[in-house]
Amino acid sequence: MSRTVYVNGAFVPEEEASVSIFDRGFLFADAIYEVTAVIDSKICEWEGHVARLERSLGEIGMGMPMSSEELLEIHRELVKRNDMEEGAIYLQITRGAIDRDFVMPKDLEQTVVLFTQAKKLTGEKKGLRVVSMPDIRWARRDIKTVQLLAASMVKTEAKKQGKDDAWMVEDGFVTEGSSNNTYIVTAEGKIITRNLSNSILPGITRKSVLRIAEEMKMEIEERPYTIEEAQKATEAFMTAATSFVTPVLEIDGVELGDGTPGPVSKRLCEVYIEEARKASC
Repeated sequence: MSRTVYVNGAFVPEEEASVSIFDRGFLFADAIYEVTAVIDSKICEWEGHVARLERSLGEIGMGMPMSSEELLEIHRELVKRNDMEEGAIYLQITRGAIDRDFVMPKDLEQTVVLFTQAKKLTGEKKGLRVVSMPDIRWARRDIKTVQLLAASMVKTEAKKQGKDDAWMVEDGFVTEGSSNNTYIVTAEGKIITRNLSNSILPGITRKSVLRIAEEMKMEIEERPYTIEEAQKATEAFMTAATSFVTPVLEIDGVELGDGTPGPVSKRLCEVYIEEARKASC
């Protein structure tokens, strides 16, 4: 059955949805996006996602097209119209449509598009096997833009190599996964993850998971680390809005621990999902 999507003020069947060929999101990737998880037909981590959305828009000189409350109501309406219990909602906001010009125009009517993806998010995480690749992205990864070609390229290459994902490396240190933040756990139980900067996206799930770990009295260190250090870890994991906490079992052919999801990532995932259910709206 066809999905109902949202395009510029209207809920329409996906087959009828369209935007201009002159839209700057299409021509220049001049656009910002967010993705929120849906559990039990409710939106997860809304406040964090809408705050990051507003920040990302501001970083490229755009404002919010409508209020947070209006955007939330559109999300809820899509959940209702698509009879969605679990999955994700993608929101994309472009600068708008105008004849091609590299200079960013002012006061365009923004294009606003939302669509759903129904899929199972909760349940047991089997774990992923990853390979390292050079980070070829631009320098402002803290802005959640739609220019995901580099991420798509490295994830595709990982699949060609028979692996699940890629960890990107710059100047000898891991930045993040193709679409997630990364973590390692030392033999002493310390969680190590890259510190926030322009080099990585400030993950909403990352923020919540680190808060949960702190509340559970786990030691956390935010700093860069190498692939070699990661391979010596007792366990590793990744976080993202629609995969929550996902264990990493192998890095560049080196198996971590006993090759199964470790206790730290399993427990963090359990608690995160419990809290996400309670706080969803």
